Amino acid sequence: MLTEDDIKTALRVVKYPGYSRDIVSFGLVKQIAAHDGAVSVAMQLTTANPDVANQIKSESERALQALPGVTRVQVEVKLQGSPQAAAPQSPWAQQHKVPGIRRIVAVASGKGGVGKSTVSVNLACALQHLGAKVGLLDCDIYGPSIPLMMGVHERPTISAEEKMVPPSNYGVKLMSMGFLVEGDQPVIWRGPMIMKTIQQFFSAVEWGDLDLLLVDLPPGTGDAQLSLCQTVPLDGGVIVTTPQEASLGVVRKGIAMFQKVNVPILGIVENMSYFTAPGGERVEIFGHGGGQAEAARQHVAFLGEVPLFTEIREGGDRGVPVVVSAPDQPAGQAFIKIAQTLRQLFA
Repeated sequence: MLTEDDIKTALRVVKYPGYSRDIVSFGLVKQIAAHDGAVSVAMQLTTANPDVANQIKSESERALQALPGVTRVQVEVKLQGSPQAAAPQSPWAQQHKVPGIRRIVAVASGKGGVGKSTVSVNLACALQHLGAKVGLLDCDIYGPSIPLMMGVHERPTISAEEKMVPPSNYGVKLMSMGFLVEGDQPVIWRGPMIMKTIQQFFSAVEWGDLDLLLVDLPPGTGDAQLSLCQTVPLDGGVIVTTPQEASLGVVRKGIAMFQKVNVPILGIVENMSYFTAPGGERVEIFGHGGGQAEAARQHVAFLGEVPLFTEIREGGDRGVPVVVSAPDQPAGQAFIKIAQTLRQLFA
């Protein structure tokens, strides 16, 4: 008997025209039903282009007809603005594209302590190293660490249009709550204030022309994550984990959160994969391969692994990411390879 997961798996071979990602990860599949060999699927597109709808419809029908036991297929594709597409708006209907920014990608983790900010910083620098125009937004309101890791502690300047001009270092534009508070002053806010601040990080910041804005999220699935998803349409999420099951268990919650708000998962990064002892022995302190196995289980890309290197920690403490200080060394290369893989997803 066909399940909903079987049908979604079949539809993952259907790419959105002009993109390398599939229609399921884009959140276009809204309803699925299967009974006695008959399969029906309803989709809602965000375009009014009938050619796109026809291509998706025909490719979806072929994919579903290839499933064992399927005798009849019905695929309904609704275009943006069509009468039958009218429905109550969700909070996500208030999203607005940010002028000048081609893509926005969130870097998230289910729990703290997995090195998510370290990955965000080095990934941003690696993408810049590969020739992209990159920005990095620190959405960890309570514990901002991007200023320290990027070696920037100055306040943003104000433009003639009365917008904040993000400081930059190593070719990456930056914004963080850490730039706006004094020293170790704590931020003691409730949810509405967090949402307002995140909205201002987009509407009141002069980001300029960017190929990619990386957003470093706090751990978990709370106010900051939901506020971000409500504010701007995300092009995808990158999940950072460590190999052990304790980390992978909460990674699944992070993936489920993005799925509920129709944000495609671009892939998983396994941090702290192993340590190479001075004598050359490979020590898998937290186990190994859990991130890759989880990526296969979730049907998402495995973007790569980052071993434990002392240089990575030292670079973050000094404000000079290892991708900047030693891009040709193994530690820097680990992040550059992940950046190359990520760019291919948008090819």
